[in-house]
Amino acid sequence: MTTLADALRRATRDTPDRVLVRDDAVTLTCAGLLGQATALAHALLRRMPVGSVVSFTVPNWHEAAVIYLGATLAGMVVNPILPSLRDHELAFILADAGSRAIFIPETFAGHDYVAMLDRVRAGLADPPEVVVLRGDPGGHPAFDPLLTEPGTGTLPDLDPTGTRMVLYTSGTTGRPKGVLHSHDSLAALIAQLGRYWRVEPGDTFLVPSPIAHIGGSIYAFECPLLLGTEAVLMQRWDPDAAVALMREHRCTHMAGATPFLTGLLDAAQRAGTRLPDLKVFICGGASVPPSLIRTAAEYFENTAVSRVYGSTEVPVTTVGSLDDVERAADTDGRPGIAEVVLVDGEIRARGPQMFTGYLHAEDDAGSFDEAGFFRTGDLGRWTADGHLVVTGRAKDIIIRNGENISPKEVEDVLVTHPAISEAAVVGVPDPRTGERACAVLVAAQPAGLDTAALREFLQDRGLATFKAPEQVVWVEALPKNDAGKVLKHRIRAALQEGT
Repeated sequence: MTTLADALRRATRDTPDRVLVRDDAVTLTCAGLLGQATALAHALLRRMPVGSVVSFTVPNWHEAAVIYLGATLAGMVVNPILPSLRDHELAFILADAGSRAIFIPETFAGHDYVAMLDRVRAGLADPPEVVVLRGDPGGHPAFDPLLTEPGTGTLPDLDPTGTRMVLYTSGTTGRPKGVLHSHDSLAALIAQLGRYWRVEPGDTFLVPSPIAHIGGSIYAFECPLLLGTEAVLMQRWDPDAAVALMREHRCTHMAGATPFLTGLLDAAQRAGTRLPDLKVFICGGASVPPSLIRTAAEYFENTAVSRVYGSTEVPVTTVGSLDDVERAADTDGRPGIAEVVLVDGEIRARGPQMFTGYLHAEDDAGSFDEAGFFRTGDLGRWTADGHLVVTGRAKDIIIRNGENISPKEVEDVLVTHPAISEAAVVGVPDPRTGERACAVLVAAQPAGLDTAALREFLQDRGLATFKAPEQVVWVEALPKNDAGKVLKHRIRAALQEGT
């Protein structure tokens, strides 16, 4: 196998002026990215040894591609971090990963990152060097001068099987874990996308998903080099702006969680366009209502819209069902290059795109079965024709009076009610039943729905009576992470504080 560094050099040799990445300020060609990334690689090697961890907490800016490829060319381990994380999370990740450098903006979305990193560094025994993008560096090195430092020496040879990226899981059920990927695991993943998602050289991905997530990073940095695509980056999700960008750049692909598809659909309808260039929309990363897939597929008449399933550990475990809208809506698709088995209802997966392990060996214990399958902790079932249906998380099952309730099943029905925009069903402790089910809802229109009305609605749709929530709470918005995943642990905590 070759490395991403090899792919960048080959692309520059063959198509030096081809656009790889663009944001609202800068367009990077193959030659331009190689030049800047090479300069940064030399700057990094003057400051730290090969194999060091290089972190960045940067919005979807073109500079992130330079950092990603620069660290790769230098033989470093790149560590993307969500810009939404703050002191506590950053301190943990930087110390846990042993990061030697971190790239940050001066400010973004009203937050002072320089002041935050000064606080974080003060509490670390071995703090990383801070490099500041787009603004006053506040006494730290600035990013742009690193790209003009004279480069000397040769860059290291890279091992395709070696670790080149560490991504941290959200840590909603405990401390975050560092997930390790190699050139080989990511290359296998990208080859799968090219095979199953109708990706051709010259296609264009709109990338509003955070580049610090596995999805955003592969669409922004890997696909342009390994599949010949272009990435259009959005630093903030704005559905109307997304539609305008997709029309301007004739975007063919987009992937994101439920809020991205919902927003894009609404904005396209407002703009009176069906986005005829859009070939594929992949929806995953959160609970995806089947009704949304059907509505979007009908409206975007040239587009295959499909649910998929995966994780940071085994990205794109299933590849969707791009040729069958019913399967695309009602299932999470067929496995692609991964092997998937169900053991007592738990989804287990292994494949060439699987991570090489966690940063700390003790985290691997219990994460794999004796056959080497990753134990996802998710529950699922097979359809008769071999499609996977994810029914929820093992920890997300509500057990009331001894009966198991799958929140996702109830949520998928609730969001078909015209008065409900979004729904999250969670279990909270109850002294009588063990747990009670609470539906936390976002209104699509003013309505006086109460538990009795929702119970009747669910029963009319064929759900068993015991699955109806006993409690209904209306909120303006559900708490989510940057990838659009609903943070149910925060919902549960808020409900329990209120009881």
